Amino acid sequence: MLDAHQLNVFLTAAETLNFTLAARELSMTQPSVSQHVQELERHFGVPLFIRAGRRVSLTDAGAALLPLAREMVSLSIRIDEKMESLKGETFGHLLVGCTTTPGRYILPGLLATFLQRHPKVEATCYVSSRSRAVELMCEGQLHLTLAGARDFRRDVEFRKFMSDPVVLIAPLDHPWADVEAIEPNDLLQADFILREEGSGTRTTVAEGLAKLGMSIDRLRTVLTLGSSEAIALAVQEGIGVGFVALTVVDRLVAGRVATVCVSGLQLAQDIYIGRSPRRPATAAQAAFWEFVIDPENEALRPFRADRGVRVKLPAAAISAEDE
Repeated sequence: MLDAHQLNVFLTAAETLNFTLAARELSMTQPSVSQHVQELERHFGVPLFIRAGRRVSLTDAGAALLPLAREMVSLSIRIDEKMESLKGETFGHLLVGCTTTPGRYILPGLLATFLQRHPKVEATCYVSSRSRAVELMCEGQLHLTLAGARDFRRDVEFRKFMSDPVVLIAPLDHPWADVEAIEPNDLLQADFILREEGSGTRTTVAEGLAKLGMSIDRLRTVLTLGSSEAIALAVQEGIGVGFVALTVVDRLVAGRVATVCVSGLQLAQDIYIGRSPRRPATAAQAAFWEFVIDPENEALRPFRADRGVRVKLPAAAISAEDE
């Protein structure tokens, strides 16, 4: 009969392709890892790894076993968690995927409150692109992920839980800092610091400008950066103006930059939490999902989609949040 522990040893070795690293992750010795792998190879009657000195790679049989081993190890973990949860406490390891900004400014607050309520849960946040996080979740390597609407898939269930406004910020000594609002054409006169192609913020800005008949390519870009935090700090230093999520402004440069209203331009990134219904939920995953989508959970008020936009806007420009 297959041993879930042996399969977990194989899984770790297959993911690291290094028996020494696998032993370190599993708190085992390297010879013990090799022994477990050899026992599995004897059980199946085929080699699972190609060994070339210190380097190893998977055989075709090893590659075929990998997803099956992952499923069995995951099932074994869920069994342990389920039986532990019957004692009245949620137990387990929660794996959540997200991009950089949610990973720094949204998930820590969510997880802190959740873990206080469920002290036997351990959580790990994996930062990657949203599309990659969704892919890993569908493969069973993550339980939940934060994603944007453009990352929707038919085999994933998504729930909207926040809408993060994207605002234009300028240095405090910039001519726009003290005006009530600027016109869209005024944007063509400024030096911009923008996110890279393909980023969620840049896509949101491009779509918003397109609705006003303007292409983002017409903006005079003096600097392209790979994070909203870097843009916020560059604006603070007076390099130019830029669009960033309001969450970043609140947490990083509040009071050190000015928010600028652009007539007719309202931007927001809707953020969803997703799970794969095809895979049975672990106890920790189910508890966190219910925690996040609970409309009565006041601890989540700062993250709700209807929390409001706290930036300077002319009265005529203010509208209700679109749910």
